[in-house]
Amino acid sequence: MNTHVPRAVTSTNATRDRAPSAPPEQPRSVRKTLMATGVGNAVEWFDWAIYATFASYIAHNLFSPSDPSSAFMSTLAIFAVGFLARPLGGLLFGWLGDRVGRKFSMTLCVGLASVGSLLIGIAPNYSSAGAWASVTLLTARLIQGLAHGGELPSAQTYLSETAPAERRGLWSSLIYFSGTCGNLVGTLIGAILASTLDAEAMNAWGWRLPFLLGAVLGLVGLIMRSTMHESEVFTAAVHEGKAGKTSSLARELRTHWRSALRVIGLTVGLTVSYYVWAISAPAYAINQLHFSASGALWAGVVANVVFIVSLPLWGMASDKFGRRPIMMVSGLGAAALYFPASTLLKDQAWQLAVAMTLMLVFIGASASIVPAIYSELFPTSVRTVGVALPYALTVAAFGGTAAYLQAGMNQWFGAQGPTMFGIYAVVLLLTGVVTAVTMPETKGKDLSAT
Repeated sequence: MNTHVPRAVTSTNATRDRAPSAPPEQPRSVRKTLMATGVGNAVEWFDWAIYATFASYIAHNLFSPSDPSSAFMSTLAIFAVGFLARPLGGLLFGWLGDRVGRKFSMTLCVGLASVGSLLIGIAPNYSSAGAWASVTLLTARLIQGLAHGGELPSAQTYLSETAPAERRGLWSSLIYFSGTCGNLVGTLIGAILASTLDAEAMNAWGWRLPFLLGAVLGLVGLIMRSTMHESEVFTAAVHEGKAGKTSSLARELRTHWRSALRVIGLTVGLTVSYYVWAISAPAYAINQLHFSASGALWAGVVANVVFIVSLPLWGMASDKFGRRPIMMVSGLGAAALYFPASTLLKDQAWQLAVAMTLMLVFIGASASIVPAIYSELFPTSVRTVGVALPYALTVAAFGGTAAYLQAGMNQWFGAQGPTMFGIYAVVLLLTGVVTAVTMPETKGKDLSAT
């Protein structure tokens, strides 16, 4: 009997080395931590999605009604300003993630996001508080930008370090899978409210409900994340003296500047195309193309469901064929379809649903696997902040301004505006293709070895 016990323990330990879910008590722990990662990530994306979805109502209530067009552009500008806090959030929470732990950083991020959502939900109207209403909105967006700047890199790093190397592409798809679920819930709530409440009720109080819900969900995510286990890769690296040090952050980033440039190259096209087609498309259709609110929002729901389904499929494909081929298919496909999809948009909700679906299927190929690629580019000691800073700067500069530039070019250049913005987006998508061609294949890389 005794001779069999050590062999059983050895077998269990060997399995644990291959995948973190092997010991008898571990599967439940892994499921719990992955659920906490997904729920917290979904909450933060939910917050950003409902801002874009309810932008017209925010403009009506929190800005001067004397110029509706200016109020809407100001609302989009604050959406972009929220992105300016993301690099600072990425630097701060990325540093905390690499020094204190991934879990600590992720828990703080979801707590801050909840506070920002609550502030928007209870913000006073412009009619009662004047400019203070706009200031409250700006403050809330800066808080959310700070939180979101740290959330994605921390969650991506944690998930990649938790996943078995041979299935890291599949596991990494949880980031955009859960995030898009948050977007989808936000869009779905918008569609339901627009379908059940009259215009007066929506303008008076209906638009506030999703933000108050976001605050409650953020509290749930905070509680769930407080019970997570730390990444085993990070814990082992700390014990070995490879992580958790107070070495110069600037020196670490200079050492890995090539990897940082690759993060930027892979992100520019993805962030612009994603925010245009997954986040802002319904609001754009409502405000610029004069679609019905309910029709545009339901079209967004349909497209995002297809996007969610595609993510794990692309993740599995990258585990089999490699990261580079999938990134190239994604960039080339999205670039080729951009103008046909835009041309399809006329005045019917089904046109928006088809156009969004076509684009999001190819965007999903990149979105599903970039969390794995980013983590595979950096060593454990600088993995979170190494991703966080270039990623947040890129998203702030390109993703955060996408909706504003799209609407602005229509005003500045008239009929040529959509074409000019389309060229801009396609060039950025092709930048990602060039980056993928020139980078090494990282599929199956052992993250604990760096």
